[in-house]
Amino acid sequence: MALNKGKHIVEEIDGIRCSVVEKGASPERTDFLRKLLEQNGYTVKTAQEGDTETFKIGVTDLLFNPVIDVYKRKLKSFSGKKVTPAYWLQESDKETEAEVNYWNFR
Repeated sequence: MALNKGKHIVEEIDGIRCSVVEKGASPERTDFLRKLLEQNGYTVKTAQEGDTETFKIGVTDLLFNPVIDVYKRKLKSFSGKKVTPAYWLQESDKETEAEVNYWNFR
């Protein structure tokens, strides 16, 4: 899911109402998000979309919104650091896990 769209979508996946995390995800992206979300305590459901090799990913927590949780820095990466937008989007492997703060404490 693009992090610039804040619309919260709820759909059924395997007969269970889920908050949709992403649609049209590749198998590799699906695997990454499944592991990341399960590590953060979410129950993940996936469904293949039609005849294509893309998947719909959802979590059973109906209050989960990836845009809010990524920007509020609620999710932890595999190494225990806060998930940044670049890490969520898999734009880079290393520097995106850095503890970047947009403010300074004095």
